[in-house]
Amino acid sequence: MTQTLPALPGRRRLWSRPLSWVILILLVLILAQWVDGRKQISSIQQEVARRLADNDQAAKETRSQVKQTQDTVLTVQAKVILLEERLAEIQSQSLALQSMYQEMSSSRDQRLLAEVEQAVTLAMQQLQFAGNVETALIALENADARLARELQPQFISLRRLLARDITRLKATPGADFTGLSLKIESVVGAIDTLPLAFEQRPQSTAVVPLTAPAPSIISRSYWQGLVSEVWHEVYQLLRIERIEHRDPALLSPSQSFFLRENLKLRLLNARLALLQRDGKTFREETVQTQALLDRYFDGRAQSVVTVRQTLTSLAATDVGFNLPSLGETLAAVRNLKLSRDRGVSR
Repeated sequence: MTQTLPALPGRRRLWSRPLSWVILILLVLILAQWVDGRKQISSIQQEVARRLADNDQAAKETRSQVKQTQDTVLTVQAKVILLEERLAEIQSQSLALQSMYQEMSSSRDQRLLAEVEQAVTLAMQQLQFAGNVETALIALENADARLARELQPQFISLRRLLARDITRLKATPGADFTGLSLKIESVVGAIDTLPLAFEQRPQSTAVVPLTAPAPSIISRSYWQGLVSEVWHEVYQLLRIERIEHRDPALLSPSQSFFLRENLKLRLLNARLALLQRDGKTFREETVQTQALLDRYFDGRAQSVVTVRQTLTSLAATDVGFNLPSLGETLAAVRNLKLSRDRGVSR
């Protein structure tokens, strides 16, 4: 027979005790708490790792923004420096302009006298070197008008001198150098088109056509008309015309060319004498040109008649006059300007 072993009384007593159950429960609770703690610690670690990664990314973005900000600050500083330099330059220019404006505004009369002096000097140069009376008149009239706008009594004597000079220049004979030069140029331009004397042709007689009906061949008027027509045709073969002047010189084409060029050279010499106010040479050249024109060119042509009239008027013009001097007026302007300068310096 099989004998059953009795249970150990100590083990039964261990499990039957409440303290054992309490300890077991406590152990289970501790184990569950430990497991839960591990889970929480793991989640906290993950959260910390995520936040650290976010912080790293934010730190990187912050460093990038800081760098951009630093670059922007450097750029702004460079622009500010450039603006400061430009501002300093503008201020210096403004100061220079202000000083110039003050200098100019403080001496309005001096500036006016300087303008008048420049105008009188220009007029004197035009009269001395070019004989250009028109430009000198314009300069003097502008100076007088400039003084007239000021209405100051100290300029009355100067305006009298200017008025005297303007009147003398307007009364100067042959002072129209521009007009005389244009006349010479027109003659030079017409030389190549003037007909020569040996090229002239006798004037043809006009034949009046018969409007009456043709007469009969057996009539007397028919034969008279026929004889008249035959005589007219024969007369056309030979015509005799009286020439008032001496026989014109026959010139070859090359001689005609040199003749025209000689006339142009004489006219250019006359123009040079006009600029030099050499009245004797001017008259001699125009008279010689007129003589050659009368000898070699057809005096009945209208173009030759026009050129001859122009040469006659040029030869009758006296260009050997002495232009009035503006030295007294210029000296008066300078003396008045010097007195004003001394008054300002005091």
